[in-house]
Amino acid sequence: MTTHEPRERSAVNGRREQYYLEPRVFDAELIDEDASTNASGKSPFTRLATFLREWWTGSTMTRVRSVAGYRLRKLPLDIVRLLWFVIRGHGRWIRKAWTWFTYGDLRADARSARLAGDAEARRTAQETLRADSKARWGRAAIVLSRCAIGAAALVPVALSLWAVDSLLDRRDMWPWLVNVYEVLDVTWSVLVGFTSVLLVVGPVGWLVAAAWEGRSHEPGAGWLTRADRDDADSWIDERMVSKALGHLGIGPLNAFFKNGGELVYSVPARRDGNGTYTQVRLPLGATADMVADRRDKLAANLGRAKLETWPTEGDEAGVLDLWVSDKGALAGGAGEWPLQHDGHVDVFEGVPFGLTQRGIVVNAPLLEANWLIGGRPGQGKSAALRTLLLGTALDPTAELWIFVMGESPDFDPFDARAARYRMGIDDAVAESAIEALEDLLQEMERRGKVLGEQPGRPPKVSRKLADKRNLGLHPLVCAIDECHELFQHPTYGKRAAELAIRLIKRGRKYGIVLLLATQSPTKDSIPREVTRNVSCGVAFSVADQIANDGLLGSGKYRAGIRATDLRMKTDRGTCVAVGVTDENFDLIRTFYIPFEDEVDMVTPVITRALGIVDETGRTIDATRRAALERAAADHLADIAAALQDERRVPTRVVLTRLVEQDPVEYEGWTFSGLKSALAEHDITPRKSGGVHVIRAEDVDTALAQRGEE
Repeated sequence: MTTHEPRERSAVNGRREQYYLEPRVFDAELIDEDASTNASGKSPFTRLATFLREWWTGSTMTRVRSVAGYRLRKLPLDIVRLLWFVIRGHGRWIRKAWTWFTYGDLRADARSARLAGDAEARRTAQETLRADSKARWGRAAIVLSRCAIGAAALVPVALSLWAVDSLLDRRDMWPWLVNVYEVLDVTWSVLVGFTSVLLVVGPVGWLVAAAWEGRSHEPGAGWLTRADRDDADSWIDERMVSKALGHLGIGPLNAFFKNGGELVYSVPARRDGNGTYTQVRLPLGATADMVADRRDKLAANLGRAKLETWPTEGDEAGVLDLWVSDKGALAGGAGEWPLQHDGHVDVFEGVPFGLTQRGIVVNAPLLEANWLIGGRPGQGKSAALRTLLLGTALDPTAELWIFVMGESPDFDPFDARAARYRMGIDDAVAESAIEALEDLLQEMERRGKVLGEQPGRPPKVSRKLADKRNLGLHPLVCAIDECHELFQHPTYGKRAAELAIRLIKRGRKYGIVLLLATQSPTKDSIPREVTRNVSCGVAFSVADQIANDGLLGSGKYRAGIRATDLRMKTDRGTCVAVGVTDENFDLIRTFYIPFEDEVDMVTPVITRALGIVDETGRTIDATRRAALERAAADHLADIAAALQDERRVPTRVVLTRLVEQDPVEYEGWTFSGLKSALAEHDITPRKSGGVHVIRAEDVDTALAQRGEE
């Protein structure tokens, strides 16, 4: 059967593209039922032969045969190398013996002290040499003395036993004496047998020990493996890691390997998801951040892309945690979101967020956590926030508040599911966000009192308490996209930072979650206390170290946790995250739910979420929606009304009258806010009688010009 009908396949980031199935021709023959029956009734010998043939041609035996053949071809060179190891091992033994007999190490210390002009150190070294010499000869004298005493005691006894055995027949001896001679005979036989074995095994052991002593100390000298295999650079072991570290150009590591040092692996190289993990204790003078600074060279030495090699600091500065991905394992997206077509969520258990570098699905924690998500534009920041909110929407007990500080439709489908939703760049949206943060603080205080009234005074909101509708302890998730616009707002920015910091520090145990997303993670746009206190930091591709640490926390760049290595567009949808799992960091390929290019896979999930809410008999509390969605105030018209037909009115009087007219809109207005509103219509307050006033003719002219437009 052939077909040329167009089909769809999924692509990176969830896009769809069409392709055509090529016609395929199958070459086969038809068999009847009897033939099939005969085939299934093969003899045991035939099945055994088939099994042995498959085993012999399998990948494991193919690799074994390949390595064995390679080593047979290299056998002459291996024999020469072993002989050189034996010769060099004897040379090293001789050098060590000479150093011991001549006190070479102590003499070197004394020589170094003399060259350095350190008289005290030289005197100490000389005294140590004399004391060691005296102690050594003293020990030798003690050993010789004990040997002489032992010989003086044993030789007469041995001569007596020999004389008695030579002169008397054992049948004429006392029974106990016969037993003594039998024990001596058995002991002699054992000694003779042991000596015979030792004469054979001893030289072999001696040669093995000499070869081991003379072996090459070059890091990564794995000459018993096949180096020219096609997949030689696709596996990682301790020797490869040592060799890669030895060629980074780090001074302390170079000196360590030059002196024959061998690294200590506190965690041997082992499989870890889609890669290999190991932990190394670095030598004195070397730190993990030194290795992290040469990450590109380390990746090249290991035959990996930079994104596939992650050296980070372990529990101590001198401990290196290294995770190396399998080649190509991080290519492509995370695949379809597990909850795309069915299922629901318990936010206390987390929301499917993406795949770690190890290929494990991440259930992102929401309760008792706050998030800061950021990165350069177009790298997946808003899509990641949308994934978290979609998962939250599938929990019927969760309440969503969403504020988008910009003209972006990314979250429009959430309008029906969210209790509060505002989107825009005007001051009204910023004011709504401030009001929401203040309401969250009040809600936090209320929830604290409710928790204190429960039996046992539970320290935090649990699933059991959240399910009790009368308590009002359900999860409450507030998301602010482009939050830098709010924190940098000339009127509300400072207040927003204060409220957000208080919520992040105290709200998590009350079931209140704050999700912040930004494309401008700088010290000016994101308050430092926000970065310090959020539980989960997520960084997509960022431009520099400041943005990296602004999202992930201070010192993360230096520790090797760097989103600066993520490439624009190429690594879209991939982020570096801290606090999401128990690991020091994770490289996460986030799930992508398309909402672009006429492909909307978000709305069906929201529709399903609304159905789940209805099934559980819950409702979405939208009592604040009307107030939030009221028409934007007409500032120019309100100012005209505040003039009350007077020719000139002081600005402070205008501000007072505006508050009286609309307290919600103008409560926080200052002279700067009034001046900005007038500047939009080319009106500037003027001085009259020493105070700034607004002239009615200027306002009337602006109103007339606006009417003509």
